[in-house]
Amino acid sequence: MRNQIGLTWLAALLLAGAAASGQATFAVQTAQPASASQSSAARPTFDVATVRPSAPLDMVKLQAQMQAGKMPSFGPHVTASRAEYNYMSLKDLITVAYKVKVYQITGPDWLSVQRFDIAATLPEGSTKDDTPKMLQALLEDRFKLAVHLDKQEHPVLALVAGKGGAKLKESPAAPAPIDPDAPLKPGEMKMDTQDGPVRMTTHPDGSFTQNMGVKGTVSGKMDSATMTMHLDADTVTMEGFADMLTNLMQMGGGGGRQVVDMTELKGNYQVSIDISLGDLIAMARAQGANVPNGPGATGSSPSVASDPGGGGATVYASVEKLGLKLESRKAMVEQLVVDHAEKTPTDN
Repeated sequence: MRNQIGLTWLAALLLAGAAASGQATFAVQTAQPASASQSSAARPTFDVATVRPSAPLDMVKLQAQMQAGKMPSFGPHVTASRAEYNYMSLKDLITVAYKVKVYQITGPDWLSVQRFDIAATLPEGSTKDDTPKMLQALLEDRFKLAVHLDKQEHPVLALVAGKGGAKLKESPAAPAPIDPDAPLKPGEMKMDTQDGPVRMTTHPDGSFTQNMGVKGTVSGKMDSATMTMHLDADTVTMEGFADMLTNLMQMGGGGGRQVVDMTELKGNYQVSIDISLGDLIAMARAQGANVPNGPGATGSSPSVASDPGGGGATVYASVEKLGLKLESRKAMVEQLVVDHAEKTPTDN
């Protein structure tokens, strides 16, 4: 998705940034997609479903809610009887329904613009595993979605070792899986993703920790001296790091490219990257959030890492400090091509 995990990061990061600045404003493996030609009649459907446009994201209000202990509910949340998809674009919803990554979707730019809230009940006897097919049927019915599979050559960013070799510290232990039935702790929220459950905890000092289970843990905190957000990933594979970088690229607004791991490095590592507050605010605006100007903010919304030689703590610079680099290349990527979709869903 472009990207519900990333959007939750932005909420936590900008909240921490506001605390640091004293302002009041405040993860290349892809799942095999379901057959795009499979008829909706052969798939299970939700019993009842409502689709509504999402309210505009107000970061000031979001900050107040998070400070009061109410965590945001972006993305998919599925139980045995109910499915909710909150503040998701049609492109986001397609990624969940067809089990593909956002960079695998070829379609018009407007697929990423309007966001929706969907609430649905599951029929008796169904399971969480049935919900992607149910969502496919809903999108075909309500948005008149039509898609097909194809393979196309796309520009990507290859994550490779630099001339002097990688400067990485191996993690002392392997990451542990998340217990999906464990109760939420204070300040913790959960999200269902294609790669399994994710849990995020915000801390009183404005920092956050995101537990991605076997894909590792990411922690973030704002440096008030440099107005830079510092992200630490623990017990992460290079494939997981490439996914993390892809998420960051996509958060900047549609132009971000897929990052493909070509380091040939195995094992789990500790890695860190830095993002300026100005870039974070631009990224939030690219996601449609109402964020006032702050220190380091600009009026535009550039894609993250779009300028390797630019000022500030860019993703490119952070990667180079690890003895790695990002190279522009082309690769064949399986695509889900959107042949038709309606901007406005049919009535509930």
